[in-house]
Amino acid sequence: MQLIEVEKAILPTRWGEFIIFGFEEKNNGKNHIALVHGKINSDIPILARVHSECLTGDAFFSLRCDCGIQLEMALRRITQEGIGVLIYHRQEGRNIGLLNKIKAYALQDTGLDTVEANQKLGFSADERDFSLCADIFNILKIKKVRLLTNNPLKVKMLIQSGIKIVQRVPLIAEKNSKNSYYLKTKANKMGHLLKK
Repeated sequence: MQLIEVEKAILPTRWGEFIIFGFEEKNNGKNHIALVHGKINSDIPILARVHSECLTGDAFFSLRCDCGIQLEMALRRITQEGIGVLIYHRQEGRNIGLLNKIKAYALQDTGLDTVEANQKLGFSADERDFSLCADIFNILKIKKVRLLTNNPLKVKMLIQSGIKIVQRVPLIAEKNSKNSYYLKTKANKMGHLLKK
């Protein structure tokens, strides 16, 4: 187990009431959270979203990506379902960090796509590691997952970490004039399943 549960509390939101769980990585103190709606039953597959941190999209409503829209869609779907979990995974900018993400944005402003910009900065297209999420699912006693994602790599990495994913549930946000190139790159270079 790479992390520990630190605390939990009630979190009312515009979509409904959640229990917010705080977790801390043992080796570096980095924090992650999970929002749980409804009563978890380990015998049934739970609707779940593993959402990677995106300050620009989630907090500042950036139109460059689909992150903030997907976050809202996932919270709405979970509350409509009546039970589910959203893991907010603190891996900003596909785990290159906020300042490097801003540098990648600047490179994208010159014509590079999101993958090319990360590579120009010396990173791979996606630096994320989803194995911590398996620990969170295990701490929450979630055995089977219906995963809200368009990313086959995320599915593969979670399965390799021991999570039983019984269904991939698409979570496709509408494109706009600012994120269409980004979404095209995600589909063509990163294999995201973005067709409705």
